Amino acid sequence: MAREFSRTDRVSQQVHKEIASILNQEFKHQAPDLCMVTVSGVEISRDLAHAKVYVTFLEMDEEKVKASMALLEEGKSFVRGLLSRRVRMRNTPALKFIQDRSITEGMRISNIVSQVTREEEAKRGSQIDSEQASEDNKPAE
Repeated sequence: MAREFSRTDRVSQQVHKEIASILNQEFKHQAPDLCMVTVSGVEISRDLAHAKVYVTFLEMDEEKVKASMALLEEGKSFVRGLLSRRVRMRNTPALKFIQDRSITEGMRISNIVSQVTREEEAKRGSQIDSEQASEDNKPAE
């Protein structure tokens, strides 16, 4: 029977869990200016030498997000060191932090759709009101 997940998938899930824990617990003490950050995904190369860590910030201020990304880039060796102690691997993958904007873009698009829907319902409501007013002003036959 074949395995359901490849080795890289299993390793990436484990690395994802550990990096999320490291960022939320230990790295906060190292960099107190870091915004609230979540790890949205990890992709590991087939040779397990490189890992792309996708992070999402729960902050809308672009300057704070840039500063937080710079903090992550500066502290990636610290995170990698802690990761090497937690995950039993021959070689710990080199980390590359990438900002994942899909969640914030999804929220932005959802807000736009909600706004357009409200505007359309307001227009439809005003059209119905004007039609009823014009029918009320017609003389009875």
